[in-house]
Amino acid sequence: MLPALDDAAVGQWCRAAVEALSASRRRLDELNVFPVPDGDTGTNLLHTAEGALAALDAGGEGEPAWAVVARGAVLAARGNSGTILAQLLRGLGDQLAGQPAADGPAFAAALQKAAEGSYAAVADPEEGTFLTVARAGGEAAVAAVEQGRTGLPDVVTAAADGARAALERTPGQLAALREAGVVDAGGAGLCLVLDALVRTVTGVEPVRAAFALPLHHRHEHAPHQPPPGPGSEVQYLLADTDEAAVERLQRRLAELGDSLVVVGVDTPTGREWNVHVHVSDVGAAIEAGVEAGRPHRISVTPLAPVRPPEPVHGLRAVVAVVHSDGLAALFSAEGVRVVVCGEGGVTEDDVHDEIVASGAQEVAVLPNDPDLLPVASRAATRAREAGREVGVVPTRSPVQGLAAVAVADPERRFGDDVIAMAEAAAATRWAEVTVADQEALTSAGLCRPGDVLGSAEGDVVVIGPEPAAVACDLLDRLLSAGGEMATLVVGPDEELGEAVCAHLSSAHPTVEVVRYGGGPATLPLQIGVE
Repeated sequence: MLPALDDAAVGQWCRAAVEALSASRRRLDELNVFPVPDGDTGTNLLHTAEGALAALDAGGEGEPAWAVVARGAVLAARGNSGTILAQLLRGLGDQLAGQPAADGPAFAAALQKAAEGSYAAVADPEEGTFLTVARAGGEAAVAAVEQGRTGLPDVVTAAADGARAALERTPGQLAALREAGVVDAGGAGLCLVLDALVRTVTGVEPVRAAFALPLHHRHEHAPHQPPPGPGSEVQYLLADTDEAAVERLQRRLAELGDSLVVVGVDTPTGREWNVHVHVSDVGAAIEAGVEAGRPHRISVTPLAPVRPPEPVHGLRAVVAVVHSDGLAALFSAEGVRVVVCGEGGVTEDDVHDEIVASGAQEVAVLPNDPDLLPVASRAATRAREAGREVGVVPTRSPVQGLAAVAVADPERRFGDDVIAMAEAAAATRWAEVTVADQEALTSAGLCRPGDVLGSAEGDVVVIGPEPAAVACDLLDRLLSAGGEMATLVVGPDEELGEAVCAHLSSAHPTVEVVRYGGGPATLPLQIGVE
């Protein structure tokens, strides 16, 4: 048994929590009926815990493990429950980072403080949720200490038992849980995390009954849960801001929606905030973030069933310009209409004809190339003159186009949708690896035919003889300014893709990598960093 939680034990707990959440992810997703039954609580909790573990595995350059876990969780937090879990871990980090290894009394006091902080991070806290279970765990831990059971094994066991008892009471506190016949999914996930702590400290897995699934899983004819309400879940990280601006943002988002959770954490580049809210007006929620600072890693998830956009004769369509058949297939798979550049390039007529052929009243256009922005704009103007509503999203690379498509939502107002797509594209830094076909003077020096060029935002920053070396150098430069996800569009050279992915895995293990094939032969590699 462990007498105290040192850095090594914190890492063991984090790994055990990831294992527990991974094993129960699907069941937690099925339990999810509050605040909306969107079936993602287990997935969000797991993603958050994995972010904490990835930060630990990457190493914190001498930082206390508590601080690294807190930062990793906050920056990776996803969804309502995931963000509150991150706040709880951040609260533990605030109390225990830089202190001696936490014994029973120290951990009990920190857990109670962290639970109180979680309530403060939620705009309108509800009883019968993750918050209730966290508070009960902290109170039980403190009570154990007051009763003279001060050893760490006794304290963590008391916390886990107290949380589990509170979880069993949640159906009596929330009508949605009572009607579905389930306990709160977020609270159930927290119980798994605390049981993982008990296993870490004592070496013994607590014996627990399985969580009951919703009634409609157990009785074929029981009524199903109602569909989620209207609106979307908006989440983003906010940088380059201050406490006053964040307070104004919280007030504004509270006016716009609900399920508001805002959690801040210190990072090597300054304080960042994870912002989560459910709103009907997505554009306004993102605009509020822009006014407060620099939102990035924006995600928008509909809370209501989304009608798939009809590519022909539908209300709305997206048209993208691409430079290869592979990219055309990639965008088409996302329901996007494409214009493929041939040897002669693409013309205003090509883009205009595709807008008209969509049959849609509202069309978003993704030029995916800085040279094609004027072409797309002229085509859009012609289409507007004929009565269509057309918005050009200023994407300068296919990776920015993919980021824009990822947040497109045909259920929201068209203007808001275009804003959200533009914000997602702007939050994605783009870069390319190309091969010089003539001698030229670049920002990185003189290049000659055959040299491999690495450019960022259209400016050459690396020149070298080998594509893999240039690509890795380029990525290192991009990620030195921060980034959580790298999107790679690889051309015909699959070995280049393998080399770059291996480098990212080794040099930047916390960065999520999304790799696509099908890039044009003239662009061996296209990169997006968010």
